Amino acid sequence: MSDRDGGPDPSSSAEDTELSTRLRNLGKRLDERHDDLGEDEDRETAPQKPGVAMAMRLASDFIAGVVVGAALGWGFDRLFDTSPWGLVVLLLLGFAAGLVNVMRSAGLVRPRTGGADPGRDGK
Repeated sequence: MSDRDGGPDPSSSAEDTELSTRLRNLGKRLDERHDDLGEDEDRETAPQKPGVAMAMRLASDFIAGVVVGAALGWGFDRLFDTSPWGLVVLLLLGFAAGLVNVMRSAGLVRPRTGGADPGRDGK
């Protein structure tokens, strides 16, 4: 804010004025943006990182498929004494189901519809 000789720097007051003007304009724009979003929403309740939420959802979809497949396979083996084939087969099916769920959640595959596909019959 002062030069080396100890005197005031004439450009510093102009810079300070410009910076404070820019800061006030930024504050006004942020207030307008916050008003556009709605005053009833708290900033703390808004999702912080939507990418992290999507990653957690995809991971849980995949892990759920594998865990359910492994649990069913283990139960099948215990029930019918077919160890380890039930576990292996149903674990692989759970893995495949987990991958399909991840692809559906990510939007890479369309979810199945309940009815028949009209395109196959030509109707």
